[in-house]
Amino acid sequence: MGFAFSKLRLLRPAAFVAKAIFVALAADALLLAFILLRRAYRKRYFAKRDARVFYYRQRWDALLSEEVPYKTWRKKPFDRGIIETIALDALEAAGPQEAAKLLKFLRSSGLIEKRIFEAREFRGWRRMSALVALGRTRAPEGIAALAEGLRDRDLEIRLAALRGLGRTACPQAAQEILAWVGETGLSVPALPLQNALIQCSAERPQLLLPYVQHAKGPVREILGRVLGEVANASLAMDLMQFVGDDLDELRAAAARAMSHIQPGMAFDVLNELARDPIWFVRLRAIVSMGRLSNPRAVPALLRGLTDSNRLVRLRAAESLVQLRATIGLAGFKADMHRTATAVDDLEKIGLLSVFERVAALKDRYGLHAYLTALENANLRGKLEEEIQESRELSPEKKRSLQEVLQTGQPPLEPVVDEQVSVKTAPLT
Repeated sequence: MGFAFSKLRLLRPAAFVAKAIFVALAADALLLAFILLRRAYRKRYFAKRDARVFYYRQRWDALLSEEVPYKTWRKKPFDRGIIETIALDALEAAGPQEAAKLLKFLRSSGLIEKRIFEAREFRGWRRMSALVALGRTRAPEGIAALAEGLRDRDLEIRLAALRGLGRTACPQAAQEILAWVGETGLSVPALPLQNALIQCSAERPQLLLPYVQHAKGPVREILGRVLGEVANASLAMDLMQFVGDDLDELRAAAARAMSHIQPGMAFDVLNELARDPIWFVRLRAIVSMGRLSNPRAVPALLRGLTDSNRLVRLRAAESLVQLRATIGLAGFKADMHRTATAVDDLEKIGLLSVFERVAALKDRYGLHAYLTALENANLRGKLEEEIQESRELSPEKKRSLQEVLQTGQPPLEPVVDEQVSVKTAPLT
């Protein structure tokens, strides 16, 4: 070798080239050896893992029933990781009974306690791995350890803890998240925080109220969105205070809850919110009006057909189609209590009466929304039959309404007699 290098020295510049080639070949050989060694190791690892997975899959029922003692695999990290992964994967798609059985196995085998210990004592990626696994168990006893992870310096660990708390869908987890947000403010992206709170506070949305009242800035906006998603009948009176709030999400939450209180109190509020400058507030108000099933809502729903937002128009049309009331038939109310077929007649005349009002709006987009709602409710044929059989419509009005129904184009002339006064009577 020394003789070879001594000869290379005589070549001068060529010697450096030869040395560089030699070093490159040696580095390539070492890199190739490392790749081949790594492939061999991974091949052996995956073959071993596949064999152990198959082994425990064949004995899975025996593992769950404790026929296979825990001590045979608890002290083997490789086998323990496989069994935990199988259990957590099965838990994702399990029904209530199977989930309870798997959770009992994770508790009795000590796997949950082990993950709680790791989530509290470890740092870095090991802590994040423990938090992810703990969140997948959805075990209530892991909420305290997950809440501690919210205060970690690492953003990824905070997100892992937040998603884990969201998976539990437990009011206790919502309390921990809200307390943490109240202490530190918005230290994670808004969307994961919003999703976690929606999942955890759906059962007890009243937990949000004190925090919404005292929060400020982006946090209040996020809590308002969450409240708008989970608001229910239990919050109807409490949300009245947010009807005139500056935050759009809180007005939308109030509009959603109004459908659960008395129509007499809710209608005036919803009628005001249906004129809100924000489209999704108007949308919530229109949906709630439809759920009230009150004839007083018809003018507001007709106004919703002319809204600039497509979703508002569609919801207003659906509410009008489903509304079990009528316009201008106050005298028919008494017959409804005396005959069994009066309800059907009321519904039939109400459908035709509302269609006349829709056509009279001469709004092409609103008309299309109403016809779409008719098609979806499978009521278009019924409306055609009612137009044909109606004795109150003149032949000209019948032809005009049929043309509107067939072509989807607003009429050139009014289809409602302007001399007829229209009265609205609520159903009792």
